[in-house]
Amino acid sequence: MADGTIIVKRVKKGGHGHHGGAWKVAFADFVTAMMAFFMLMWLMGSTTPEQRAAISEYMKDPIASSGPGGSGANQHTEGGTGILDGQGAKPFDQSTSSERPESQPNPGTAPSETLTPEQAEELAKEKERQQMQELLDDLKSAIEATPALKDYKDQLLLDITSEGLRIQIIDKENRAMFAQGSPVMENYARAILRDIAKVINQVPNHISLSGHTDQTPYASTNGYSNWELSADRANAARRELLGGGMPEQKIGRVVGLSSSVLYDKEHPFSPQNRRISIIVMNKATEASITQGERNEAVKVGEAVGASAAQPAAPADTAQPTAPADAAQPAAPPAPAAPPAATPPATDPAAPPEPAKQTLEN
Repeated sequence: MADGTIIVKRVKKGGHGHHGGAWKVAFADFVTAMMAFFMLMWLMGSTTPEQRAAISEYMKDPIASSGPGGSGANQHTEGGTGILDGQGAKPFDQSTSSERPESQPNPGTAPSETLTPEQAEELAKEKERQQMQELLDDLKSAIEATPALKDYKDQLLLDITSEGLRIQIIDKENRAMFAQGSPVMENYARAILRDIAKVINQVPNHISLSGHTDQTPYASTNGYSNWELSADRANAARRELLGGGMPEQKIGRVVGLSSSVLYDKEHPFSPQNRRISIIVMNKATEASITQGERNEAVKVGEAVGASAAQPAAPADTAQPTAPADAAQPAAPPAPAAPPAATPPATDPAAPPEPAKQTLEN
């Protein structure tokens, strides 16, 4: 070192080594967190406020949830209620179905299996009444939302009867559905029926159509009366409903009632009596119509069968008795009879005229 030599040591640094898979773990944790976040957002958007409160309580105390959806019992070991709707069963409960109280139904048994036929029928009727009420509400909403119906809502009468939901379209002073004495429908009435058809198509029930007139006599020389006019107007309404998209098989009855069923009985000539009635029939009304047609067909068939089975009566039941000499053939004369023998009682030359006349009658 004395001669002033300087020694420089250079340390050669190596390249970047392998970092390992730490970043993959971090990325997997990030993706898992994002998935949990999106599941939480989906769960918050698809549950009710009561269910969200139950979830919140469950997150606070998973072992014993005591919120609106819990019962304070361990749902895994004691059969408590879960955080969502439903009743959990105790997994360690070894009691059989025979040991359960009669008031506690079998969880695997459908409610309809425990109902009597009368209860099931009443339940079906109640469900149908609710369906008719919903249809009535839908019609009222459609009337308010559709300009073609809203302008004429004072001519639309809606109510629920024993036969089903009834829709009546009545005439108003200076605003009739049909031309006077004609089955040709006005344009506004056609638009009303086509819009009504769209709402009625929401239910599978059949409908009944009836046409009505007031008591003003129809002036005609060929026998055309208010009966024919009301029936033709009911058929005109049927055609417009079909034009609105209603299936042909949905229509169960079309009748013309003339002035036999007045809307305003105190004023038989009132324009309100001229109307078209549409009844969305309930199941009982449909069954009564179908049964009535079957009974009528049976009566007609029995009458035809009885007339075919009855033997034909003879043409003349009061036939006179033929004379004995005409009804019996003449006895041949004895071969060895003497000339003085008594002649036969019947003259062979006399034809049996009375018997011949009886057969011709």
